[in-house]
Amino acid sequence: MTAPLLDVHHLSKRYGAATVVDDVSFDIMPGECLGVIGPNGAGKTTTIRMCLGLTAPDAGEIHALGLRMPQDALAIKAQLGVVSQFDTLDPDFSCAENLLVYGRYFGLKDALIHTRIPRLLEFAALAHKADSRPGELSGGMRRRLSLARALVNDPRLLMLDEPTTGLDPQARHLMWERLQLLLQQGKSILLTTHFMDEAERLCSRLLVLDHGHKIAEGRPRELIAQHLEPDVVEVYGNGALALADSPLKAHAARVEVSGETVFFYTANARPLLDDLANLPHLRTLHRPANLEDLFLKLTGRKIREDA
Repeated sequence: MTAPLLDVHHLSKRYGAATVVDDVSFDIMPGECLGVIGPNGAGKTTTIRMCLGLTAPDAGEIHALGLRMPQDALAIKAQLGVVSQFDTLDPDFSCAENLLVYGRYFGLKDALIHTRIPRLLEFAALAHKADSRPGELSGGMRRRLSLARALVNDPRLLMLDEPTTGLDPQARHLMWERLQLLLQQGKSILLTTHFMDEAERLCSRLLVLDHGHKIAEGRPRELIAQHLEPDVVEVYGNGALALADSPLKAHAARVEVSGETVFFYTANARPLLDDLANLPHLRTLHRPANLEDLFLKLTGRKIREDA
């Protein structure tokens, strides 16, 4: 039986009286992308920092690549690729020089790094920017350069903390394409994200965290089927909010209000849609339940500030 590349058991972390990660366990198999989702303050970044040996856990065990963290931290990090939330590129170096210097941190010989640089820049669609500095690049280009830099040591496992935050749709789609290529090459990825379409597109499995606890784990479509009704009807427009307490709610298993929109969750949308046809001043959207619906059901619709 194939062993997990990353195996985390009963991980916990406290800061003073606050428990930010509470008895969390998960694993990542070779060639798998595990998505970690949750609201701000759910414990996602702290979990990654413990897996990287940057934060010491108060309890639990982390086994990675056949080794143990933090006892074998250096040997584990030599086989990891990391893209953090924030840009850590050196602004004084060109794209090619950023890759060269980063490769030296792993003890790689310059000759070997130089053979990898053209391939990595081509992978990142930055071959034409080899001599440009990060300050001359767009946000999407800088994120792709960060990804290329994380690959300079040919890692088996990538840890990506919100890698597409702040990117426009075109840049996000290009980043997704590159991550799909890495998965096809057999790389494993631990991905935190706030974008539910990103999680559904890239992740084999999802780990849902809230207030430091694991509240759900599984394949995206299976989680949706397990926790949600199959159909969603969104209603908005002048007078829509009154429908939340109207006889129409009898057509739904669950009704929620967010902003100016009423969400009807139902196993059979037809009777509801027929009744809504008599209210032409309202706008409706009928769609299948998705990962965003799951996220909001499990973690709530209330906006949270950064922890």
